[in-house]
Amino acid sequence: MSPDPIVDLVRATVALFIIVDPIGLVPIFSNVTSNMPGPDRAKMYRVVIYTGASLLTIFALVGQELLALFGISLPSFEMAGGLLLLLLALDILFRGERFAKPGSHEDVGIVPIAFPLLVGPGAITTTMIALGAYGILVTLGSVVIVMLLSWIVMKQTPRIHSLLGKTGSSVIAQVMAVFIAAIAIQFIITGIRTYP
Repeated sequence: MSPDPIVDLVRATVALFIIVDPIGLVPIFSNVTSNMPGPDRAKMYRVVIYTGASLLTIFALVGQELLALFGISLPSFEMAGGLLLLLLALDILFRGERFAKPGSHEDVGIVPIAFPLLVGPGAITTTMIALGAYGILVTLGSVVIVMLLSWIVMKQTPRIHSLLGKTGSSVIAQVMAVFIAAIAIQFIITGIRTYP
């Protein structure tokens, strides 16, 4: 912990932003929301941000206790999140815009966009580590800032989609799916290596 809380806030925010990586998720946002009407898209963005912020806040406050309550170790949680991400990546690769279905916008906003894409095991773990390193105020401040930045990035998704076009967005989404699969495998490997 630094004597200057601003330095701690910057460190915690940068670390969390890199892990959450909303910019890297733009092709996925675009793929999922390209056929949504404006109001539905805006509503889904709100659901994503509220869900993501709530998850990070809960795990910052009672994460270790919550996992312990159910007898879940952090490595097990990482492996489970990795499996979810891997299934999502395979779904995108082989089925394309599976989640862009009428009537499922809020569900999509929660799973898989808010969790485990935006807020996955890595983000949750980073938040829990920040709590121990910087304290509750800095940790919650970093969560608010990162979720606000993520919302701004998501709001720009239609503009980015229009620049790329449907084909360009689809190609990028497929490429990103490969990266998501790689991240998922890394979560699983890390979970296995650190399993008690």
